[in-house]
Amino acid sequence: MNILIAPDSFKGSLSSLKVGSIMEKAFRDESSSFHTNVIPMADGGEGTLETLIYATGGMKVKTTATGPLGEKISTEYGVLGDKKTAVIEIASIAGLPMVPGEKRNPFHTTSFGVGEVITTAMDDGFRNFIIALGGSSTNDGGFGMLQALGVIFQDEEGNAVGAFGKDLGSIAEVDWSTLHPLVKDCTFHIASDVENPLCGETGASSVFGPQKGATKEQVETLDQQLFHFSKLLQEEKGINFRDTPGAGAAGGLGFAFLHLNGTIESGAKLVAEATNLPTAIRWADWILTGEGQSDYQTLFGKLPSYIAAIAKQHHTPVSLISGSLGDGYQHLYGDFSSCHSIAIGPMALHESISRAEELLYHETRNVARILHITKGEK
Repeated sequence: MNILIAPDSFKGSLSSLKVGSIMEKAFRDESSSFHTNVIPMADGGEGTLETLIYATGGMKVKTTATGPLGEKISTEYGVLGDKKTAVIEIASIAGLPMVPGEKRNPFHTTSFGVGEVITTAMDDGFRNFIIALGGSSTNDGGFGMLQALGVIFQDEEGNAVGAFGKDLGSIAEVDWSTLHPLVKDCTFHIASDVENPLCGETGASSVFGPQKGATKEQVETLDQQLFHFSKLLQEEKGINFRDTPGAGAAGGLGFAFLHLNGTIESGAKLVAEATNLPTAIRWADWILTGEGQSDYQTLFGKLPSYIAAIAKQHHTPVSLISGSLGDGYQHLYGDFSSCHSIAIGPMALHESISRAEELLYHETRNVARILHITKGEK
């Protein structure tokens, strides 16, 4: 029986690669009759780089850059197995987990390092990029990144402005003529399932600012600054991307990449295509996927739902194994043949996380036992 294992990460607990290896071990321990294929998945957030590198036989390139708080950090970018495509993960350059809780404040974070890593990759010969936008700590509209790529931002007195979120409102003039000359030769594929515009009630500041440490007053200021910034770029470039779906991703980095002729794509779809997931689904008799928590929101573009939609086209059953099942998980039965939580009995979140490997193994083993008994016939 051919078993495809294609999980997302269990955020805060297990990477998608680790989840996949645990699930595979459970099936192999149950019966040698299972033929497993593990394709760790991601949707553009943390872990996307590792997933793509593993799936395509690529490699990581170590480098240094400016971190979210302005300090120098060690980071990396990925190179796919085609040796032509560079992968940059925002979470590993300007990610929220990189900022201590007491220092989380989008006024004091920057996307400058993202531009530095892009420059390094361009200097190394890469022109095709996949940008994983999830997990940022910034809300600067991507102007820090653009600054690192050579764009000049000045205040009303003609002085260069800083590179942090608080400096966004000081910009009065934008000069694109100094943009790194290689950028025009590059293609940027933006992996993001966020469809928020740049500004407004559903914009970057209002929706994502609070989780990055912004107060209610700061959210209002940041939103006003992003609107002001978008007007300046519209006047300079003659294009308005403010309301484009995805412009608000990663604190407005989506907006900045749109000005670099980037295309915002479904993170799940982009990763699926890069890992050749559709072919693996056609091979499979049964599919296992999973995520940290599954609930009714899983149906709205999350990775397991995307996998289930492809599988449905081939009449292949899918089981969902997640850290927990939340409100409205019953709605998932239309997409999944079975839904499972790894938790056993009443269990605190911290205990479930600390025992995630053990719990995931045993729940997967239970699924494997059922499939083994029934021969897994479609």
